[in-house]
Amino acid sequence: MLRVFIVVASLLIAALPARAQDAEAIRGVIAEQLEAFNDRDAVTAFTFASPAIKGLFGNATNFGMMVQNGYPMVWDNRDVQFKELEDVGGQLVQRLTLRDADGVRYALDYYMIETAEGWQINGVSVVPMPDVGA
Repeated sequence: MLRVFIVVASLLIAALPARAQDAEAIRGVIAEQLEAFNDRDAVTAFTFASPAIKGLFGNATNFGMMVQNGYPMVWDNRDVQFKELEDVGGQLVQRLTLRDADGVRYALDYYMIETAEGWQINGVSVVPMPDVGA
């Protein structure tokens, strides 16, 4: 029994550096895409999208227009704060908060997938801001 515990504990400990590396890589991808949006560089921002997102929008112009109209807080973002990275049903989801052009803070979940090109963004959802007063 002790041997089984040691093996399981070793596997969990070995996975921690990979998870930390994943978190760093994922945050880097998201930060670079957010920077590209602030630079109005939809072509670069589109490179961080997953194949499914690229297929859905077809090109960087359509993708940029969708973000500008549907996610204005992402198009004009500042004060990005990365929160927890969670495994939700086998998919890694990075929570973050940011401010829009008017200074309003939003919480977003970034759904990430690992591809041959590295981590890519497979979707974004605006989620309720945590209640900090409770």
